[in-house]
Formats: sequence, structure tokens, C-alpha cells
Amino acid sequence: MEPYGRFVSDTARRAFLAAYDRALLAWPEPRTSWDLETRFGSVHVHRYGPADGTPIVLLHGAAGNATNWYPHVAALGVHHQVFALDTLDEPNRSVARQALTGPDQTASWLDETLGLLGLDAVHLVGFSYGGYLALNQAVHGPDRLRRVTVIDPGGLATVPARFYLSMLAGAFAMILPRRWHPWLSRALAQRALLEPPDQLALIKAAATSFRTRRPAARRLTDDELRSIRVPVRVLLAGRSVLLDPQRALDRVRALIPDVRAEIVPGAGHGLPLEQPGLVTARILADD
Repeated sequence: MEPYGRFVSDTARRAFLAAYDRALLAWPEPRTSWDLETRFGSVHVHRYGPADGTPIVLLHGAAGNATNWYPHVAALGVHHQVFALDTLDEPNRSVARQALTGPDQTASWLDETLGLLGLDAVHLVGFSYGGYLALNQAVHGPDRLRRVTVIDPGGLATVPARFYLSMLAGAFAMILPRRWHPWLSRALAQRALLEPPDQLALIKAAATSFRTRRPAARRLTDDELRSIRVPVRVLLAGRSVLLDPQRALDRVRALIPDVRAEIVPGAGHGLPLEQPGLVTARILADD
């Protein structure tokens, strides 16, 4: 068995990709999309915005894909080139051919991808597992980075059992009658339950169609966080199931040399969907 994720069947893959294309219609136009061949696999990329704009590169969360950034792209792309990557070993259009086995190799993959895109001085933005990828890049491959923004990121603590329980509860909630979703969304702090039908269909397809084999985000050490030399902005969800927000806030303020960090009160882990205006404003605040 390959050491990276796969769709459960060709039929499941085709159904998932059809749902992906429908969800992508929520992106603004004109948009360009293509595949990059890296040593580690084929990486699917979407681009929006002016050709001469400072680049913003978006990294989605676990079990996600580039379409998830649809609430943010139009505003980010007014003055910036916006690139959204389908990261490897997730349900999306990228195809892994080699496992990313450690932090150095993960950073090498992302550095190679940015290089193939011809990008330097990048503002790298990551949510959840994508936040871990962004922080890991700031530690192990910062040469192409100008700054980093992470949203309720992995990498600041060991992933707790409650995170997996929350994901299971959310998956169960999705199959319940839609009229229950507003209440369940509030109770579980899962904004995804209120997504439009095409977005919700893609989330469901991702959960049933793909089996990842990558490990969970590892906790970055104190020395790794101290070594970061690019400016970092951290947004933490007040009702996060991934982190203890106050502990995470205290940790990044104590260790990352150039950091701006805040807790968004009342927000769940799905902060980019729950408060897209605030998240977009924070990404643009430093540019």
C-alpha cells in the first residue's frame, strides 16, 4: 500500500471531482487553474488577481482543498496575486507520488512549489493543518517568505482527542435534517454545517471518498518557534477544538520573535468560514 492517501475508488474520485468543480463556481472570475509537477507529486493551483500584485499563497486545512477559500479570494485579489494550493495527501485535485515524511521534506515540497510558480517574498496564509504547513515553512524553508498568517493552526500543541471527536460529530450532523443545522452549528461550533449546498456536498464527498495517510500536525518545539525570523500573525478561535486558545496565545507571544496574535471571542475552529470579513481584513492588514 502506498504511504500516501488515495480515493477509495475511481467512481468515488469522479463523483468527488464533479462536486469540486461545482464548489469552485463560487470563486470569482477570471481565474486560472493548472497542475505543477513536483518531485513529490502533481500540485493543483488556482490563481486570481493582478499579475503584478504581491503574492498571497493560501493553504487549506485537513480534509480540505483550495475551493474552501471562496469567501476571501475576491477581496484578497483586489491588489494581490492570490494562489490557492491543493496540498498533497488530501481530498482534492493534487496527486501525491511520494510521502512527505518529515518537516524538512514538507518544507522542500512547498519551497519547490513556490519556486515553480516563480514566487518570492510570499505572504503565506494557512488554516488549521495548512497553518502547521505555514509555520513549518517559516522554520525549515523561509527563504521565499515575506510574512506568515496562520488561522487556528496546527503545530502549536499536540492534536487533542476532542478534535477528532468534534470532526466525527460534525460528520454525523451533516446527515441529519438540514433544518437542525443552525442549532447544531452553534452547539458544535461548526460553521461548515451552514455552508451553501454545493460547498456542503463537497465536504461530504471529501469525508466519504478519500483516505489520507499523512500524520497529524506535530507540535513544533520551543526552539523551532524561537527560530522564526519572518513576521507572523496568529488568529485563534475562542471556541477552538484544536487548541486551548489562551495557552496558544501565551506560547506564540513568548516564543515567536515578531508576532501579532489575538483570540477571536466566540469563534469556532472554522474561523475562515465563520468570520470571513475579519479573517480577510487581518490577512490584508500587514500588506
